Amino acid sequence: MIGNVTTLILGGGQGKRLFPLTSYRSKPAVPMGGKYRLVDIPISNSINSGLRRIFVLTQFNSTSLHRHIHRTYPFEAFNETSVELLAAEQTLANTDWFQGTADAVRKHLPHYHLESTDTFLILSGDHLYRMDYGDILKFHDESNADITIATMPIEKKDARHFGIMQIRPNGRITAFREKPLQAEKIQNFVVPDTIRKVFHVKGRGDRYLASMGIYVFKRDILTQALSGNEADFGKEIIPKALSKYQVYGYVFNDYWRDIGTIRSFYEANIDLTRPNPAFSFMSPTGRIFTRARFLPPSKIEAAELHRVQLGEGCVLDGVHIENSVIGIRSVVGRGTVIRKSVLMGNDFYQWANTPKGSRLGIGKNCQIENCILDKNISIGNNVSITNRSREREKDGENFYIRDGIVIIPKAAVIKDGTKI
Repeated sequence: MIGNVTTLILGGGQGKRLFPLTSYRSKPAVPMGGKYRLVDIPISNSINSGLRRIFVLTQFNSTSLHRHIHRTYPFEAFNETSVELLAAEQTLANTDWFQGTADAVRKHLPHYHLESTDTFLILSGDHLYRMDYGDILKFHDESNADITIATMPIEKKDARHFGIMQIRPNGRITAFREKPLQAEKIQNFVVPDTIRKVFHVKGRGDRYLASMGIYVFKRDILTQALSGNEADFGKEIIPKALSKYQVYGYVFNDYWRDIGTIRSFYEANIDLTRPNPAFSFMSPTGRIFTRARFLPPSKIEAAELHRVQLGEGCVLDGVHIENSVIGIRSVVGRGTVIRKSVLMGNDFYQWANTPKGSRLGIGKNCQIENCILDKNISIGNNVSITNRSREREKDGENFYIRDGIVIIPKAAVIKDGTKI
């Protein structure tokens, strides 16, 4: 069955909640974990699951994403693995851009080689998790489902951010509600004890089953479901499908995180530095692939590092770093202290023939705490970025504060002695 599956990875919309990280790139192209991009997660999961026909659908700020995929996933002839980009396009039949997730899939139907596909696996490009898609495809096949939705248990406080559902002991979905408001009564969506036992749902207190944005469709069912003008899977396609098709829920009980906000992005990265994180790029199984850059080893001089995820090609000179992710080619000067921060690193080095105050990297005797530093940033000496005034939301010169986290945007220059 795996050989007849086509995988579609959705490139996402504008990603407003991840601004300013999405100022120049789409959500799937946002760097993650010091050397990866978010899109590497679903592509790697697909390759590890034996899926060979993969399409990535893109629209907003797609240049960075296109470049990464082109350089990372060339056609692999021996196993005939193909990762193909499908950008939004205007045609004689379609003159507007994607209006939602379902509309994006609909507008590229002629490109999917329908004659050689039995099943479609539809994935989001901005989630962090490790999954063998063979399991959900097997569940879909054995249940004789028309549509299968991957779902995971969540707490009540998170229910308003997801589509939640009710399922029977056999997995059949009987009700679905997309992102219910807090004021709405959703008590009848609480997973009962009988269902918890069947699907091994863990945790104390009430649990709800949330959609993970992973869908499996029979080919003919997908084309039928997309025959109208519905724009979105969660808001329109799935609720309407419950009365027309056999829709099942596959319960996933492992780590999964939606990287949709600055807070979730920051916490997911910092979690990687823990001794035994729930998700680790160092897992011996389910490897996550990314672009091979052939960088030199990191050079460290008299540094003090505590729980640090360190990318290749870094130069650290007499620094103190705690609970932080340090991206590739990061250069940090002597006496600088970095705590609970995410550095995306640099795309290149700057050494000779560069004015001292604008070289990429972090200068000497700086204090960096609770920050996200985007790529190719130049920070001078004696700079303090710690959000001393404890602002929650603020836009400043060469910085933004979101949910109390300071973000320095891509290619920003922070002068000597600056305090933020």
